[in-house]
Amino acid sequence: MSTPVYTTLKPVVLASGSPRRSQFLSELGIIFTVETHAGNEPLPEANEVPAEFACRCALTKTLSVREVSTQRDTACFIGADTIVVLGDEIMGKPTDDAHALDMLSRLSGNTHKVITATALVYPDGTTDTYAVETAVTMKQYSADALKAYIRTGEPADKAGAYAIQGIGSFLVELICGSWSNVVGLPVTELLEKLQAAGVVSPSAQ
Repeated sequence: MSTPVYTTLKPVVLASGSPRRSQFLSELGIIFTVETHAGNEPLPEANEVPAEFACRCALTKTLSVREVSTQRDTACFIGADTIVVLGDEIMGKPTDDAHALDMLSRLSGNTHKVITATALVYPDGTTDTYAVETAVTMKQYSADALKAYIRTGEPADKAGAYAIQGIGSFLVELICGSWSNVVGLPVTELLEKLQAAGVVSPSAQ
């Protein structure tokens, strides 16, 4: 087993079933458990700023997990929500293949924003939310190439109908900002928060 980069000082609960978010924490050596709670996805409110919407979603999901957890008084809970924004439109997950093709066709050849909001709920109940934004430019692709990608099944449960960490990496021509943020967890900012709160510290050994 490799030497951990960080030592975990307090219990950590990842309030997300995302394998990639788990992978980020695991690779850093952070010890955590995963807890999820099924619930309805919040919808954007009229004239709601995308970053504020993402923060509201992340906090709602994290609090719903903490509310039913046996660790709610001892652990730091971490939740996140990632959205794709084209112009002023918040793109969710595609409802079917036709919807995925429509999304990808509009993203193709254009620059959009990926916003990941992270919510932290500490043992005393205090909360902290923040959003990180990354600009992503997609190369122009034919409808046939996009349809072929959709047939892989990968876009089905992804915001904006693509995954930069998977097969969908071929779609992306340029990113400006955090790559981990596009994947679903802005790691640099998260570590700053966790260290400041005394939840983790750099490993001494």
